[in-house]
Amino acid sequence: MTGASPYPSEQETVVKKHTSASLARRVQCPQAQPAKFPSSRQRRQVLGVLAGSLVLGPLPLVGMTAQAAVAAGGNDTARLALLIGNRAYPDGDDLPPVHKNVRDLKAALERRGFAVTDALDIDLPSARTVVANFSRQLRDAPPDATVFFYYSGHGAQVEAENLLISAHLSPKARPGTLLRGSMNLTGDVVALLARRPLGLTMAVIDACRTSLIATQDNDGLNQVEAPPGCLIAFATGAGKPAIAPVDENRNTFYTASLVKLLNSASDEITYSDLFRLVKTDVQQTMLNHPVPLLRQMAQVPFIAENAQVPRRIAPLKKPPAEQVEPPAAGASDASPTPQGPTAGEVEAWERIEASVWPAEVARHAGDYLRDFPQSALAPRAQVAREGAGEAARILARQDVRLYRNAFQSSADMQPEQVGDIAKAGRGDKDAAARLGRWYLRKPESQRSRTDSGRYEGWMQFAAALGNGIASYELALHYRRADQPHLAALFEARARELGYTPPPSLDNTRK
Repeated sequence: MTGASPYPSEQETVVKKHTSASLARRVQCPQAQPAKFPSSRQRRQVLGVLAGSLVLGPLPLVGMTAQAAVAAGGNDTARLALLIGNRAYPDGDDLPPVHKNVRDLKAALERRGFAVTDALDIDLPSARTVVANFSRQLRDAPPDATVFFYYSGHGAQVEAENLLISAHLSPKARPGTLLRGSMNLTGDVVALLARRPLGLTMAVIDACRTSLIATQDNDGLNQVEAPPGCLIAFATGAGKPAIAPVDENRNTFYTASLVKLLNSASDEITYSDLFRLVKTDVQQTMLNHPVPLLRQMAQVPFIAENAQVPRRIAPLKKPPAEQVEPPAAGASDASPTPQGPTAGEVEAWERIEASVWPAEVARHAGDYLRDFPQSALAPRAQVAREGAGEAARILARQDVRLYRNAFQSSADMQPEQVGDIAKAGRGDKDAAARLGRWYLRKPESQRSRTDSGRYEGWMQFAAALGNGIASYELALHYRRADQPHLAALFEARARELGYTPPPSLDNTRK
């Protein structure tokens, strides 16, 4: 790497670390009231209504009526964002790109209809005040509001907890000092913002540190699972480094991709799909970078999701208040009439959304991309194809004992479980883990002979998809069942995925 490069040398490398909440302190949010799962006829009605307004609706609208599905597609009444950027740190740990990150993301969110509050280089008391004020603002917002929290700065993991380090506090400080001087992602942020199962709360953490030297196992931030109504995204995987330029005129890789796609993506893209597109864009950008070190350090962003309703990145457009004057007699209107999707496109999209078995989802999504490559929903089909393709490859392995009949809903399932089956079929690691836990929680009197196997199968699937928390839970399950080989296997997988169990759990190494 030449001296002219805007990126640091190996010793100067700015490495971003991501936050995640511990298993013992996962925030529990109130669930939406269960409703009747829509029939195939109702789903087609939703698609027809949405197609008529130039929108093809997102169909895992589990537990919603056709009318509610239309409303949930993006016609939210409030969009609120809080952005915190800490650049100023002592001992040479300044983070030059942070202020530009905040400026550019603020502009992109405002173009998407958000009212944005931003705060730069704030200490812990100021940060808690800013978050508390934002939380009070959210209490006055409607329950279907869209909320966006963003942090860029140094992060740390202490005692399995994820910390957002205050400005002017050295990230090299002792663990106790970091605990006392930093916001806790779970307790100080997610717990105050996430209680919105009818809307969507997003927490995006683009956190950094300044040296690759002496990196240790699990030295990064911890894995997280999102509470209901939430999506949590990190610039890189748990326990992994990520690189930022030492140039205040450039964004970090992750925020650059996020801003680019917020500015360019179709209005019909959901936030769930947006963050998956960002993940792909970050990987491709870094893997194709001309600097070899950056290719070696290519980031794989982390996503934890438990969204209850789909939310498009732009609200539905309202008709103008004023009436348009009709053209004069004999004049021709050269403006083309907007054309909605054809019946064939609606049917092709419905085939994707009606499928749950990963191989079928991937096939239908591939057919859609072949036949409708210019569709506004083509990026969503791309996300479905990639996620379902990964899920299908995992299910073909011998070490994941989960079969096609596990993807069929049963009479005792609530809409949440039916929806999680559809999400898991598209490669959602957290939906797979929630399904496994559902089988484990069933009362003894209601368990069938296959339920224990289903628990293990779904948790194996979740671990293979990248859920380190599920992998560690499965290790504990096998330990209690006196199967030490399997316990060690899944504990090692949890460590590989960057999950550190909290001290309060039974986490003694065997």
